[in-house]
Amino acid sequence: MQSDHILLEHGSGGLLSHELVRNLFLPLFRNDHLSRLEDAATFSIGSQRLCLTTDSYVVHPLFFPGGDIGSLAVHGTVNDIAMSGGHPLFLSAGFIIEEGFPYEDLQAVCRSMAAAAKSANVEIVTGDTKVVSRGAADGLFINTSGIGVITYAPPPGVACIRPGDAIIVNGPLGDHGTAILQARQSLGFRSPIVSDSVPLNGLVADILEANPHVHCLRDATRGGLGGILAEMAEQSGLAFILEETAIPIREDVRAICEILGLDPLYLANEGKMVLFCPAAAAESILAVMKNHPYGREGMVIGRVEAGKRGRLILRTAIGGSREIDLPTGELVPRIC
Repeated sequence: MQSDHILLEHGSGGLLSHELVRNLFLPLFRNDHLSRLEDAATFSIGSQRLCLTTDSYVVHPLFFPGGDIGSLAVHGTVNDIAMSGGHPLFLSAGFIIEEGFPYEDLQAVCRSMAAAAKSANVEIVTGDTKVVSRGAADGLFINTSGIGVITYAPPPGVACIRPGDAIIVNGPLGDHGTAILQARQSLGFRSPIVSDSVPLNGLVADILEANPHVHCLRDATRGGLGGILAEMAEQSGLAFILEETAIPIREDVRAICEILGLDPLYLANEGKMVLFCPAAAAESILAVMKNHPYGREGMVIGRVEAGKRGRLILRTAIGGSREIDLPTGELVPRIC
């Protein structure tokens, strides 16, 4: 699927995104930190273990049910640190603003960022502002980077996943992608679907403090659960077996996906994570998860097996099975 030009699909979190990283960025920038391909780089300075992450936000529309580009930028970066077993401390914020952008909207976004940072117990300590000519950007883009301290050893990651592990999610999937679709297209559905954009660092801290057996964490953002797990299965060389009947999806999200011909497994999430742990630890981790407001609908959705190297397999509700691949094309552009 080599292309001579960059396409929207290269930013989708699907197959072309995967190829762009593997074929361009990784060979040129290769180092031990980057080669792990985790949500954040982990490294040591003296005796202190740290993690660092960065992300850019181009969501359209800027304001949507359940959030906006400001809160999304904070939540996304905080969550990437948490997925590496880190305690997020400080964020940077870079603003690219199109000439003519309403000051009132920028003020609303910044207020939302401040509230989200306070809720996640992090501080925005540095930043940058650029204003570009009309037409050179679509209103407002934000980049956030974050740094955190890792106290969990060893840091969770794909390399720690083992055969026999249980696969857990902390709640229903596809809410964010569906909320963005409704806000963008004015679809007229009566179901008030709201983005799941929340900071997960508190939930992760509770889980890691109570249970030393978490092998891997990953937030299911671009590419959704299907895209994230397909990539992780390939990276791990193991088979991930999902049970369709166990995967939590709200009925209104499922209905909209059926009407529009979308697969909810590929819809973006901003407050959902997938967790890998030994099967014996699954119930205790679920108990902690269900005691937190962002994990009350957590479910075990599958398991890890040896063999069938690098495959993601869905056991369907009717007793069959199908392989889930990295998504091709751009399912819902500009969702984060």
